[in-house]
Amino acid sequence: MRKFDFYSDPSHGWLEVKRPELVELGIETQISGYSYQKGDYVYLEEDSDAPKFMDAWEAKHHILMNSQITFHIVDHTRIRTYQPFTPTLYENEPTAEERTK
Repeated sequence: MRKFDFYSDPSHGWLEVKRPELVELGIETQISGYSYQKGDYVYLEEDSDAPKFMDAWEAKHHILMNSQITFHIVDHTRIRTYQPFTPTLYENEPTAEERTK
């Protein structure tokens, strides 16, 4: 069964999920810009986006997510330096043509 990681610093927390999971659950357009993305991973903000994912995941898999989460509590996390979430992967990145100019 899939395991998840939850990262928390003194002021906030994020659930790490894979972008295709958002698509599979049909909620990728419901995720806010308060969540972050890096590569194929999305870090769902704990107050709104993570519960939205958890509800959809539990409804599909019929397993409570809390039993599938490993919690990582740290003093500082780099997650806030990642790109804010957008439904389209790398939406804000330059195209190949723009990079060669």
